[in-house]
Amino acid sequence: MARLEFFFDCSSPWTYLAFHRIEALAAETDATLEWRPILVGGVFNSVNRSVYELREHPVPAKARYYLKDLQDWARSYGLRIGSPPVFPVNSVKAMRGCLVALEAQRLPAYARAVFETYWGELEDISQDAVLDLVVRRVGLDPADFFAKINAAAYKDKLRATTDELIARGGFGSPTMFVDGDDMYFGNDRLVLVREALLRRR
Repeated sequence: MARLEFFFDCSSPWTYLAFHRIEALAAETDATLEWRPILVGGVFNSVNRSVYELREHPVPAKARYYLKDLQDWARSYGLRIGSPPVFPVNSVKAMRGCLVALEAQRLPAYARAVFETYWGELEDISQDAVLDLVVRRVGLDPADFFAKINAAAYKDKLRATTDELIARGGFGSPTMFVDGDDMYFGNDRLVLVREALLRRR
């Protein structure tokens, strides 16, 4: 059985698209799916600062097409992806929360709720009050959740996974690895991930 690692940060709309399809893809190809939450800002700061330069000095024609392309993908997947008033957002608490949800075996439901809250409802997921509603929606205990995301162990774990992605050649979200060393980046590479997994069945 092939191994599929999914490195992700909920602050990326392209990651939302890939997240929406990744479980079905893993099931179709009999792959073992491993969720790997990261902090994509940490990746950008270390190895991909060009992202910030493009935000400061966008190419107008490319920026217009980017918005169209994103909506074309969202329509194709049946998702609602808007333009959050807070962007980029500090997703560190939400992503530490993914580690808490993973332990509780609630990761897919939690991450989906975070994606929907930020990209669909346009709420600021850096705010505790917003995360509190997400946590309650998916059946996690708020007191336990907030205690853990502020604990050193969860901070260290998220940092370690982020550093691991960088060490393995990653530069953004979503990044996927098939059987450890076969890397793919971006929602539009899912078709190639599928082919790689099918070859390993």
